[in-house]
Amino acid sequence: MGGMSVGEQAAPPRYTIAVRALCEFTAKTGDLDLRFTPSPTAQEGIAGHATVTARRDDDYQAELALSGDYGPLHVRGRADGYAPRARRLEEIKTYRGDLKKMPDNQRQLHWAQLKVYGHLLCHSEGLERLTLALVYFDIGSQKETVLQEEHTAAGLQAYFEQQCELFLQWARQELAHRTERDAQLKTMRFPHADFRPGQRQLAEAMYKASNRGVCLLAQAPTGIGKTVGSLFPMLKASAEHGVDKLFFLAAKTSGRQMALDAVDVIRTGAPLLPLRTLEMASKSTACVNPDKACHGDSCPLARGFYDRLPAARQAALDIMAPPAPGGAFLALDRETLRAIALAHEVCPYYLSSEMARWCDIVIGDYNYYFDLSAMLHSLTLLNDWKVNVLVDEAHNMVSRARKMYSADMEHAALRLLRKLAPEQLKKPLDRVHRQWNQLEKDQAAEYQSYAALPEKFMGALQTAATAIADYMAEHPAYVDADLQAFYFNALLFTRLAESFGDHALFDIEKSEGARASHSNSVLCIRNIVPAPFLKPRFESSHSTALFSATLSPWNYFGDMLGMPDSTAWVDVESPFVAEQLSVQVAAHISTRYQHRQQSLRPIAELMGEQYRRQPGNYLAFFSSFDYMEKAANQFAERYPDVPVWRQSRRMDEAERAQFLARYTLDSEGIGFAVLGGSFGEGVDLPGARLIGAFVATLGLPQINPVNEQIRQRMDAIFGAGYDYTYTFPGMQKVVQAAGRVIRTQSDRGTVYLIDDRFGRPEIQQLMPAWWRIEVAATDRAPAQ
Repeated sequence: MGGMSVGEQAAPPRYTIAVRALCEFTAKTGDLDLRFTPSPTAQEGIAGHATVTARRDDDYQAELALSGDYGPLHVRGRADGYAPRARRLEEIKTYRGDLKKMPDNQRQLHWAQLKVYGHLLCHSEGLERLTLALVYFDIGSQKETVLQEEHTAAGLQAYFEQQCELFLQWARQELAHRTERDAQLKTMRFPHADFRPGQRQLAEAMYKASNRGVCLLAQAPTGIGKTVGSLFPMLKASAEHGVDKLFFLAAKTSGRQMALDAVDVIRTGAPLLPLRTLEMASKSTACVNPDKACHGDSCPLARGFYDRLPAARQAALDIMAPPAPGGAFLALDRETLRAIALAHEVCPYYLSSEMARWCDIVIGDYNYYFDLSAMLHSLTLLNDWKVNVLVDEAHNMVSRARKMYSADMEHAALRLLRKLAPEQLKKPLDRVHRQWNQLEKDQAAEYQSYAALPEKFMGALQTAATAIADYMAEHPAYVDADLQAFYFNALLFTRLAESFGDHALFDIEKSEGARASHSNSVLCIRNIVPAPFLKPRFESSHSTALFSATLSPWNYFGDMLGMPDSTAWVDVESPFVAEQLSVQVAAHISTRYQHRQQSLRPIAELMGEQYRRQPGNYLAFFSSFDYMEKAANQFAERYPDVPVWRQSRRMDEAERAQFLARYTLDSEGIGFAVLGGSFGEGVDLPGARLIGAFVATLGLPQINPVNEQIRQRMDAIFGAGYDYTYTFPGMQKVVQAAGRVIRTQSDRGTVYLIDDRFGRPEIQQLMPAWWRIEVAATDRAPAQ
């Protein structure tokens, strides 16, 4: 929660904590209450604060920095405003709806913060008395409700010291933990006898990036132990470079599990290391009572949550303490944290959010640090943490970040909502509907991209969002999932509209129904360059290291993700040699869309001939389910004796596991899959479990109106539109898929790259340097 500094041995360690964080720890009681009462947006909150401060006298001091000490505690923060002549300190809160319906525990928290600020101001200015004012500003009416109290400096000091005393034991526990953690990290030994080939190079690059306080792009091949090779140096750096926390972010559940496993391995090199590790799970995954709302009147785990939180919090820390000799180290993975939460009758998801403040390593999805409302990023800023961030399988970051900063709205959903919405909302929703109809009427083409957002539509949408927020605030018991979904979508749409620029497209895609009333359209703010949003996240960290087996070309990732100019780059030498992998280009086959039907027979023959020469387990990748099904049918017809299994659409976790279970040390056959899907990356099938792969596509995104608009914009921004839109994303999928074959230094295998374009020099430059690529000699020339 706070930052800790351990200076010279003569100086006692000091624990720094924000005023808000201190009061949330000591003064928050009662229920967890998240019933739907829309709060103002960030922009509305900023505007509301500006409106209030503009009404004050000229001597009014806004955003007043204050700090003070109590024993080892250093408490700091910014008060919203101070009027010196009136000697009145203000805490400004913006809101919607009926102020009387604000939960009591929320009001108590506001007073607690204001009283702490009051003491810090009295101590700083030598004041004997002070007026404290909670200013609640109604975003809708623009009116202020002021709750005012008179306090003596002595009374405020006593309150401040009381809050500090409530936190002091915890702070001392945290200081002792940090001191011991750093001491153990400094002497921690690498958990293996030696580094694997390439692993030391990666680890050194990670440590140097933290030492310099810069970001890092690290391309490192499969099989070198990237997870341990990244976590170990960054943990060492935590002690050496004063880092408070390490965030390990992964694209998939499997990546999070690998991180947990790596922490277990690392701790064998430091048996007494008091390392606290937390795995964050999504709210939907962690929720125990999905049929109940998040407030005490509905969910028993929300009732009295803050009263039971202290015991649950301590229990969670205790379970991560170093065990007795011979005991097992425990991390707060999903199941362990869930068990603790249920034992103390608190919500597992919100207990995990609390524990993120107290753990050394937090493992979670990308969105916890990088999306618009990222919890870990918000906590980093609030508590002034010094953090290092590790981004696993970082080739996924471009596509994932694009989704984080995109929004779309469907007209059909609005049409349905208009029929069912409360009468009070029909007028603003009708206005949105009329403006939407006009957009559809003005657009003749099925798809069109626009240089600017439609002002009248955006104005109507903003008005409707405000009306919905006001209605929900006035009727907190009213719950309508469709209305809430539209509201949240509208909020995201309007928020992204505030930053609309060259990094995004605005487009409309129409689809005609049998009748005019059945027609539909989708409006989309489509982020294509997430750099403007991600750059501040990189700047908030001490060091962020992104690593993957496919981060080439580095300038593509630097441009798309907004990496700082000081970013370091390392291409880790592969431990594999060319003799391990036979890479064959089938240059006589074209897999272009217009040639796919005629490609089926030669692909089947190639696969059959290879299987006859060397029976075993293979994966075959295609560009779409349709192409894959046709190829699998053709192969099965010609080679009925060869076992075949296929990826299906929307496979669940059990079905994916069943697909992979076919790959054993003794099995034989070919699994057909779609490139870029579940089996193209993150699959580890060493030895005889997989001896070859057929890749019958360059993985290029489909040429369609949307991608062509992206290509044009990429060309305008970076001057390499086709490569940035098609070639680079496609070849990353190809290299990832082919990388399933060689997983260890003892593996041997074959990869067939099936398309004449794989023979082109500019394409082969995007393949791993250790590959020795052979273009199959043939008299047959591919169609152009």
